[in-house]
Amino acid sequence: MSPNEYLKGKKVLVVVLGIHGGGVATAKWLFAHGAKVSVTDLRTADELAASLKKFTPKERSGISFVLGGQHEKDFQTHDIVVLGPGVPRESKYLAAAVKAKRDIQNDASLFFKFTENQVIAVTGTRGKTTTTHWIAELLSKKYGPIVPTGNNPKNPFLAELRALEKTKDKKRPVVVEASSWQLEYAARGGKAPHVAVITNIFPDHLNRYGGSIEAYAKAKAEIFRLQDANDTLILNADNRFTSFFLKRKPKARIQYFSMKPLAKNRDGMFADKGALWWKEGKEVKKICSIKTFAKERGEHSVANVMAAILSVRVLEPRLNVTESQLRKLPGVYMRQEVVLERKGLKVVNDSTATSPDGTIAAIKTFAGKSTVFIVGGTNKDLSFDDLAKEVKCSVPPSHLVLLGGSATDGLVHALSKKKYFGKTAPQRLETLKECVERARGIIGTKGTIVFSPGAASFEKFKNEFDRGEQFNKLAKEIFARG
Repeated sequence: MSPNEYLKGKKVLVVVLGIHGGGVATAKWLFAHGAKVSVTDLRTADELAASLKKFTPKERSGISFVLGGQHEKDFQTHDIVVLGPGVPRESKYLAAAVKAKRDIQNDASLFFKFTENQVIAVTGTRGKTTTTHWIAELLSKKYGPIVPTGNNPKNPFLAELRALEKTKDKKRPVVVEASSWQLEYAARGGKAPHVAVITNIFPDHLNRYGGSIEAYAKAKAEIFRLQDANDTLILNADNRFTSFFLKRKPKARIQYFSMKPLAKNRDGMFADKGALWWKEGKEVKKICSIKTFAKERGEHSVANVMAAILSVRVLEPRLNVTESQLRKLPGVYMRQEVVLERKGLKVVNDSTATSPDGTIAAIKTFAGKSTVFIVGGTNKDLSFDDLAKEVKCSVPPSHLVLLGGSATDGLVHALSKKKYFGKTAPQRLETLKECVERARGIIGTKGTIVFSPGAASFEKFKNEFDRGEQFNKLAKEIFARG
């Protein structure tokens, strides 16, 4: 069935227009294929002005917008309901659509339903964005520039699908970064990615999953549910949730990556003795050295690059890499990104570290006598015990700057139990500007400042990208003073 056959004349409700581009891309794609599109969002037209400007006059006149509120009747009377991010699983409106037996989709399910290209899809808690971008970079040597789609504000699922429809290029693989909420409905598309990667699972987004990490992992497992023996699933042998996924009996061929030699019954790639190794059956073959790459990028990046190489080798079995090539892999926006470096000063933006594990990785990479960490933000029902342990071991209280928020309160409580602050009461700063100025006061003009919140952003910012952009602006302004 083609998109036109599926959509023409159907009443379709897009739930959440949003401000990141995904809702706009969804509405545009549906409208282009003949659907009678309505868009609903709790935000007002003024709040969504930037998104509304992206529609052409024809689209604006042909699409119905219900903004500043939602109506249960709309969820009951439209043929198809396309959910956007942030729609709670317990939403009464979603329940109404389910009760009315509406066809419920999201942009991921529509993408998988209609794409004709081979797909490499990556999910996980940490490292999925970096892994996705490195897969795209490695594939670009043969296929030309590839921009990852999915959980990428610059290239949402249905913007990518529209581009593929226009170019009619069915040979180029599509690289997907998939979040847990996207995967909740992805299998409704009826097709699986040819290569599925799960980088790792750590506690995250537990406020969406009733505090259950198993429910969160179950959503991630949807990435391989429809795979068959012709597909490949790539798993992290070092992550405790790999056993959780194996119990779900994947039908795909399984490859593993690990920071230590793989077990006899496991094939894939591992790091050992300063090198990357390929293992298939009894054969073990050295790929390249990794010492300098690991020193520059951190141990977590070694795991990410192994997942990326394994993914690409499924499509390109003759792929060879050198450490020199790996060192040239680009950094990823706001993921341990060096945004300012001069005369002994380094400023690192890790704003997309929205869980404690992200900040733990940043501390392991950057901790030192002249490094100041700015942390804190909004809680997602996560534990801060492991982060507190890492902070106590590696970051002196004088070099920890706290941005106020509900997650910060949790971290302070965990640190206080470890008697981290001694007799000095911890001070939470209310603005990011205060934090950057405090960090500058600590290191002067020589040292490293790492902004790695370890928490969500919504108490003070629109999202983690808004938070990161504000940090970049402040850093440049404050350090421009000399």
